[in-house]
Amino acid sequence: MMCFTRVCFLRDFFHFKRYAKQNRQRFPLRVRDIYPCLSDRTDTTSFDHHYVYHTSWAARVLADTKPDLHIDISSDLRFATLVSAFIPVQYYDYRPVRLTLANLSSRYADVLDLPFRTGSVGSLSCMHVVEHIGLGRYGEPLDYDGDLKAIAELKRVLRKGGTLLFVVPIGGQKIRFNAHRIYSYEQIIEYFSELTLKEFTLIPDNSSSGLIAHASSKEADSQEYGCGCFWFAG
Repeated sequence: MMCFTRVCFLRDFFHFKRYAKQNRQRFPLRVRDIYPCLSDRTDTTSFDHHYVYHTSWAARVLADTKPDLHIDISSDLRFATLVSAFIPVQYYDYRPVRLTLANLSSRYADVLDLPFRTGSVGSLSCMHVVEHIGLGRYGEPLDYDGDLKAIAELKRVLRKGGTLLFVVPIGGQKIRFNAHRIYSYEQIIEYFSELTLKEFTLIPDNSSSGLIAHASSKEADSQEYGCGCFWFAG
């Protein structure tokens, strides 16, 4: 594919003089400004199906629950910025982001020691985060049980009756050091046994399937690197 795109670019480059004759003097047209884009000639637009689908799923849940304030712990930043268009969002990260946007505040937090009182958060999300904790990927200390400690903190701060949106890789359980863990469905259900599962949605390996609402544990565990979207209530 790359060889094909290079050929296409070379073809276009050899036609540069012919293109230059179309110049209407609206922009300077100079060889030194050529900016090759060699991977965009595709029949369809590619995307990271984990991140596009799970953030869309979570945004739809919040559009339905309509909390007065939503607190996000280190999920995809684009999720927090978009949701802040209709819900006030506080975004917390181990590596705080410098971002200025109405209805959004960004602050430092360690998911192993969240800065909230026990039972004080009514709407909470932590998505595609916990699987990394303790593997050193982001500069945090190595800790085999770092993920369990993070989960304990999420449960601690969640208000009774509150909403927790939790997303991790799902499939055959394994650790891919120092990137992430992959969990089985039953592992996550066990780790959050004190909470009520309101919804489980699966993003399967086959991205053409989209979101599978109310997927079974068998479907989840058959994935190589699926994405499990869990909506828990406190």
